[in-house]
Amino acid sequence: MNHTIASLRRFLLLTILIFSAGSTFAQELEGNLSFFGFMDNREYMKSGRYSQTIFGTRISPEVGLRIDSVHRLRVGFNALYEFGSQRANFFDKIEPVIYYQYEKKNVDFFIGSFPRQNLVDDYPRALLSDTLNYYRPNVQGMLGRYETSTFREIIWLDWTSRQTNIDRETFIFGLSGKYQPNKFFISHHAYMFHNAGAAIEVPGDNLQDNGAATVKLGVDLSKSTFLDSLTIAAGGMMSFERTRSVSDFVTPKGFVADLYLGYKRFSITNTFYAGEGHHLILGDKFYDAKTYNRIDLGWTPILFKNISGRFVFTYHYADGIMDNQQAFFLRYNISGSKKLR
Repeated sequence: MNHTIASLRRFLLLTILIFSAGSTFAQELEGNLSFFGFMDNREYMKSGRYSQTIFGTRISPEVGLRIDSVHRLRVGFNALYEFGSQRANFFDKIEPVIYYQYEKKNVDFFIGSFPRQNLVDDYPRALLSDTLNYYRPNVQGMLGRYETSTFREIIWLDWTSRQTNIDRETFIFGLSGKYQPNKFFISHHAYMFHNAGAAIEVPGDNLQDNGAATVKLGVDLSKSTFLDSLTIAAGGMMSFERTRSVSDFVTPKGFVADLYLGYKRFSITNTFYAGEGHHLILGDKFYDAKTYNRIDLGWTPILFKNISGRFVFTYHYADGIMDNQQAFFLRYNISGSKKLR
């Protein structure tokens, strides 16, 4: 508890110093508060995968300066509390939020520790598991985005561990994009996880490269039906893995297809995979199966200006075995700004 309070005091002191130094030049003071509550009950016993219940909350306040029309600086923190935790601290984990953003016309650039939500949260679960939303909410590194009305491309680097004598050097490098000139579109997602050793070498501990990519063609029929949303997409998936000095690259491949439909507060999402099994360190473990189908039934009973609450009931069919999952997510976000001069 004392360590947590001391960390918060240092954060507040840093914020005051930044504002004192920058208020002469700043045009606008900004603030944002995000709350994320989650309950994710995973019943995976039939298929032999890891069953667990992930239950807790995250809160992330940010304050910052919009120096002019293109430059922004933010500081804050993202704190996790898991229900039932036996740790003595007030929060289980506090991560800093501190970043610079350049924003002009079609270009965005971030450097620092910044939220992955709305930037790197659209990856297929096959590539990046949704548990990252609970346990790694920030990207620590850099991200660039170019976006127009028909085209979007994002490239990013997330430095997940700095090398020391005992700690490994790990990072994730990724890119994603979408081109949609009309109702038809093409999209892609890719990343590589680089897992190097510590500074003090351990015999038999070899460097690993692990990653995957998907490319899909799709159609958005939302304006052609009575539904609010209807999209269909299909394409290919490939992963790659090697342990240097031990094995060459292994590159399993497969077919993927997605269906999403939404009407008022209800939605159905279906994801299908068929092909070779994948071993992805950061991906969803169901994709080690040769055939896999996931159905998500969603209902959003809470939907207001700044808050939404959603139930999702999920059924997993992997190699002829069915598992299930039930989840509830609540997000609250409020932001504001005030001109300083």
